[in-house]
Amino acid sequence: MSEKVFLISPEAPPHQFGAAGEKRAIKTTGKGIRLGTLDNTKGNADHLLAFVVENIRKVMLVESVVALRKNNPSTPAPKNVLDKLEAEADFVISAMAD
Repeated sequence: MSEKVFLISPEAPPHQFGAAGEKRAIKTTGKGIRLGTLDNTKGNADHLLAFVVENIRKVMLVESVVALRKNNPSTPAPKNVLDKLEAEADFVISAMAD
């Protein structure tokens, strides 16, 4: 008697991203970009985001930064957090760390 074995691969299909160095138009008000950060609440994510923002400021003009946090790492950001980022940021960086 033979048994059937089903194997399921946990791999997701590869994503198609823009090529490295791809140039994109950046719309600013002349005062710089409005940058948003979304911390997922894991340890050191806040330090990583602060480091990234500090280094972005070295290479481009930043008008403002809105830094927000999720409630916990395993759930999506609440609608009010996403709405605030949409309203106050041109670009959003999200990070997780440990």
